[in-house]
Amino acid sequence: MLAAILAASMAPSARAERREVSPAAGSPQQAVDAARAGDTLVFRSGRYRGPLAVGKPLAIEGEPGTMIEGDGAGSVITVTSPGVSLRGLEVRGSGTNLERMDSGVFLTKEAKGARVERNRIQGNLFGVYVHGAEDALVRHNTIVGLRDGRLAEAGNGVSVWNAPGAQVVDNDISFGRDGVFTISSKRNVFSRNNFHDLRFAIHYMYTNDSEIRDNISTGNAVGYAIMFSNRLVVSGNVSDRDRDDGFVFNYANGSEVAGNLVVGGPQPAERWTSRGQRSASEHGLPAAGPASAPAAAARIGPEKCVFIYNANQNRFRDNWFEGCEIGIHFTAGSEGNQVSGNAFVANRNQVKYVGTRYLDWSAGGRGNYWSDNPGFDLNGDGLADTAYQPNDIIDKVLWTAPAAKVLVNSPAIQVIRWAQSQFPALLPGGVVDTKPLISPPAKPARRGPEP
Repeated sequence: MLAAILAASMAPSARAERREVSPAAGSPQQAVDAARAGDTLVFRSGRYRGPLAVGKPLAIEGEPGTMIEGDGAGSVITVTSPGVSLRGLEVRGSGTNLERMDSGVFLTKEAKGARVERNRIQGNLFGVYVHGAEDALVRHNTIVGLRDGRLAEAGNGVSVWNAPGAQVVDNDISFGRDGVFTISSKRNVFSRNNFHDLRFAIHYMYTNDSEIRDNISTGNAVGYAIMFSNRLVVSGNVSDRDRDDGFVFNYANGSEVAGNLVVGGPQPAERWTSRGQRSASEHGLPAAGPASAPAAAARIGPEKCVFIYNANQNRFRDNWFEGCEIGIHFTAGSEGNQVSGNAFVANRNQVKYVGTRYLDWSAGGRGNYWSDNPGFDLNGDGLADTAYQPNDIIDKVLWTAPAAKVLVNSPAIQVIRWAQSQFPALLPGGVVDTKPLISPPAKPARRGPEP
């Protein structure tokens, strides 16, 4: 009975409180230090000087117009406790040291389950760095990186390192290097984000058993670079006029790639500033010099809808690849991939496969739709009556000896191509679709961030 009375008497003092903080009340660090675990701190509108370290479970909320500004060194907000939430803040003014990982918000491995929601994180080296914080959630933020300087010296919108279960969803991310960069992690979800004015929208390294769903990449150098990762679900994503590649799969294995949309089209010259042109060569990307900038307005991109390099046992189905220089560039010993139910629409070259083996791109009696396939469907089963082979021997000559393009319209070349069309046995090994679709499947819908 005495223990119950003592517990009841102590309960009010231990109850979590909601405390208001004003800009005139001292530094935000003082307010955090004075709070008790479980409290909610509501920052009134105004500017607060950082940096800020949060080492206890707190909810920190900002009224509209609340800015926490760093001093230009280190991270602006560092979280070292589980159960912390940051909401409604504008965060600016990190340092610019890549080795120190200077960030707008830095979540250490102790920040398990941290929530970073509905903030504007702008002008920092890294926007949010999830450095080992399991089950962290980065949601509904606007993250704008560094607009000036060399791309190689910029950080990422969100970086994830060794943070199982972390999620990055419903954000708008622009400028800086990559929208989301993840390495050495697992069981992550990257979904419904909007990416623009970046090198890569999503850059994936050694991250397994994870999902990339319903994101939109617009006008970046590369949409989705998936590398050295296994057992992924890549579905419902959009690459809209990304410059070089919609998707890159490099040593990515055992994954489901379904319902994605890659669309090319004219790319505005102003999207690629002198900063972007200078940095392109640093990352192995083709760079147009200043003299060619006006011509960029008429350039059709991306160069490749999908680039598959040594990626094995993946299933590509129900994707839509349209308006690229190359629909799929398939190379370097990729084995056991299934390609069916996809639409290849108005690509200058539907497939580039440098190899001599025959690869049948159909599965379960269903192939792909090819917009340049002149076949007929006389029996009405939805499949063309003859197989489709996207490349002939002339294509392979041009890939190995590009200078031969000057002969492409010569009578000799036209005779060879005619002969191959009349006698399919003359065609070289390569990709063949034995069950091509006569009509395109449904075009995937755009989803993007939820409100």
